[in-house]
Amino acid sequence: MFEIRELNVHFGGIHALKGVSLEVNDGEIVTLIGANGAGKSTTLRTASGLKKPTSGQVLIDGKDITNISAQRRVQLGMSQVPEGRRVFSQMTVLENLELGGYLRKDKSASTSDLDEIYQRFPVLAHRRKQLAGTLSGGEQQMLAMGRAMMAKPRILLLDEPSMGLAPLLVQEIFDIIQKINQAGTTILLVEQNANKALQVADRAYVMETGRIVLTGSAAELSNTEDIKRVYLGG
Repeated sequence: MFEIRELNVHFGGIHALKGVSLEVNDGEIVTLIGANGAGKSTTLRTASGLKKPTSGQVLIDGKDITNISAQRRVQLGMSQVPEGRRVFSQMTVLENLELGGYLRKDKSASTSDLDEIYQRFPVLAHRRKQLAGTLSGGEQQMLAMGRAMMAKPRILLLDEPSMGLAPLLVQEIFDIIQKINQAGTTILLVEQNANKALQVADRAYVMETGRIVLTGSAAELSNTEDIKRVYLGG
């Protein structure tokens, strides 16, 4: 469904991504793990059209979308939940959610979609008139995820959803990720909490210094000695 082929990205003289290739099949959760600075977030930003690659391709359903805008990618069924949440702090919870569905043509369905988001994230229903900037970190993460889901994505790109959250909230966020996937949304997950990511993912890629160095099923990688030693505390 989604594929990256031989992606190279530069920031000035820095070669940030070096021939990165990965694929995500329809219905999967695929996780991209690696140390801080490995290039995980750059991979997602390039996939979603926020960063232009030096070379390589990004494809949805075999269609090359490398040179189309981020806006058009949303219309094709791709949404991203950015690292650090990036909610609109001076707008209400409801206004943030409505913005998530801004590009959709079926505006009449927005009410039922809001109801669905509120069922998945009950705290957002209680705080719908509250300014997003006054929410806790966990609530803001739920809002960012709900905002992305308002676009009705076929594939959801999640960038460090557990960052800065208390352990109980981390578990809740990962439970929600699994439920979103079970409801039919394909997910590409970037996450520093490799243990949690491998628990929910079908397959995984390991990234080091801008390169994919290992790939396999999440179960296989969880039992790989190098992965246990470097990422799982084993």
